[in-house]
Amino acid sequence: MENFDEKSLIVSETPHLRSYKKTQNIMLKVFLALCPAAFYGVYVFGPRAAIMILVSIAASLLSETVYNKIMKRKNTVSDGSALVTGMLIAMNVSSLMPYWQVALGCVFAIIVVKQLFGGLGCNFMNPALAGRAFLMASFAGNMTSWAVPFDKSFSAADAVTGATPLALASEGNAASLSDLFFGNTGGCIGETSALLLILGGIYLIAAGIIRIHMPLSYIGTVFVLTLFATSFDFTLTLKYLLSGGLMLGAFFMATDYVTSPITGKGRVVGGILCGILTVAIRVYGGYPEGVSYSILLMNAATPLIDKACRQKRFGEVSAWKKKKQA
Repeated sequence: MENFDEKSLIVSETPHLRSYKKTQNIMLKVFLALCPAAFYGVYVFGPRAAIMILVSIAASLLSETVYNKIMKRKNTVSDGSALVTGMLIAMNVSSLMPYWQVALGCVFAIIVVKQLFGGLGCNFMNPALAGRAFLMASFAGNMTSWAVPFDKSFSAADAVTGATPLALASEGNAASLSDLFFGNTGGCIGETSALLLILGGIYLIAAGIIRIHMPLSYIGTVFVLTLFATSFDFTLTLKYLLSGGLMLGAFFMATDYVTSPITGKGRVVGGILCGILTVAIRVYGGYPEGVSYSILLMNAATPLIDKACRQKRFGEVSAWKKKKQA
């Protein structure tokens, strides 16, 4: 007990053991972990991607500021959550999307999904993914129009469009493993380079921001089930892993503090659930990508997962043991 920090034990209402980590510091580290993949997306898709990221972040920050002003609440924009939400929404859309549509998705994510439910810590689903789902439901055509990599057209009308690596993989025409790993492919702005997303996830794990349970169980489940679905074609399975938004979702969105399970066992269960749903949608659904919807469904199931996987309190006797003893 020599190294016990007495200042961290607060005699008050629960929780008694508290962390010195500040929300701003956590969000800043998540934002920094996203930056390499985002900057590479700008390199791949050109100036429209850069403007898209700026518009998305600005719309998220402005939405939170205006809402708090109207509701006469303390402005919470400084906690950094709106900044991360804006970055994630931009990284989850095509660079060909009209800017106003992406801004509308940010307004929905910040005001409807987060603020109307009580603000940060009270939202029942990931705001960025909810914003993406809103955009997919409202503007499906624009959400599924993808720019060809390294086409530097400033106008969306002049850009050349092509299929995503995940769509090509489902047709048996997947890109090479090296292109998928390093990011010489199309798709959403932030999902091109699996390498940079993995490095960002490793940074968050090393910094103690996220735990490895959720990413490992999620990616591992997708790997095993996809291996069966491809008749044990190892190369094609790896291409499915590196395509689409799996790495972005597993490391940066499924691990959201508010909407993911609390316990280690619960995180493993949540990751497995996400993996099963992702493969089911990819293999049997009409839409080639299932990451965002699988995580949103897991968010909805998080209270049940927490209840089923809650840790036993010290000295607690289960109901069936009580009945047996009686």
